[in-house]
Amino acid sequence: MKRWLVAGMMAITTLLLGGCATSTIRSDVTAFHEWPDTLPDKSYVFERTKDQNDSLEYRSYEDLVRAELNRLGFTEAPASTTPALKAALSYSITGRDVREVYPVVVNPYWYGPAWRGYYGPFYDPFYDPFWYGPPVVEQRVSQYQLFTRQLKIILARMADGKKLYETTVVSEGTNRSLAAIMPYMVRSAFVDFPGKSGVPRRIELEVAKQQK
Repeated sequence: MKRWLVAGMMAITTLLLGGCATSTIRSDVTAFHEWPDTLPDKSYVFERTKDQNDSLEYRSYEDLVRAELNRLGFTEAPASTTPALKAALSYSITGRDVREVYPVVVNPYWYGPAWRGYYGPFYDPFYDPFWYGPPVVEQRVSQYQLFTRQLKIILARMADGKKLYETTVVSEGTNRSLAAIMPYMVRSAFVDFPGKSGVPRRIELEVAKQQK
């Protein structure tokens, strides 16, 4: 029984240490497209609503999309020319309260039985917590807010407005800052572009700090 307890504690320690080393942003990405086999002209402009045109937050996210499009070989058209494509993006974040009830194993003999002596706040290394019976399972309650972040990007032909690429990125986590998560959502939107049409994917990107 002691060996089982020690092995369990080592496993928990390993998981905790591993979780501190790296963290990831997970996004569910679904893209629908009718992307042509060849597209000689990859020039584009952003199509904005009036509210977006006046929003500094929107322009920040637009810069992220611009960087990804440029990485993929697209070029933003000068104002004096007519581009082949137009790009549009929209985003949102909503929160909800979550209440979870989960079991926790509690050692009822943490301070050791009375006949072994009183150890005060110190743990008795010679005491087997399962010697006098199984551990006690208590119910604990965890309450927190969970946020759903969504990003939608559309690429369409300028001439007739036909959509060529439409992708939706959904990410959930406890971070209420959309600005902190958006760089990873934008990158997830263009992984393996254009990809398979209509096939949902789970994209995980590593981050330097806990953004989840």
